[in-house]
Amino acid sequence: MPDKHLSTQFDAELSGISTRVLEMGGLVESQVSHAIVALGQFDPELAAEVLRVEERVNQMEVEIDREIWAIMARRQPTARDLRLLIAVPNAIANLERAGDEAARIARTVQRLIHAGVSSRLRLPVADLQFGADLAVAQLRKALDAFAGLETARAIEVLKQDDQIDQE
Repeated sequence: MPDKHLSTQFDAELSGISTRVLEMGGLVESQVSHAIVALGQFDPELAAEVLRVEERVNQMEVEIDREIWAIMARRQPTARDLRLLIAVPNAIANLERAGDEAARIARTVQRLIHAGVSSRLRLPVADLQFGADLAVAQLRKALDAFAGLETARAIEVLKQDDQIDQE
């Protein structure tokens, strides 16, 4: 956080929120990557790991949201700090939804395995992997923009989002 407050505790709280969002983003990033690999390799352990991480992502969403409301009640932030604290719930909700999709893929892998579908079945994983790689790269760019509070980089992520939509 480049702007310092009179209260170093407030700075620490804002920094803590940002750190938690980035941690949550990293977990979701790994979920998406692992879900696609689990699908391509019919890997039950990797699918189970995606689902374990999903529980942590859901828990983090609740915890971060609770922390934000506590900060807003205690500190009554204004201007830039208030905008950050208002934007974070939207960001974590979107991260949580991305994690939900990865978990859905993992559950599909588990159902396929339990149904006896052969791992020799060739799914169009290369196409899925390409789309997942694009999505993970966009997520990483968005998290980097958030980490640096760089509006221009965030706008660039939005512009590049059309490529993923086309895929």
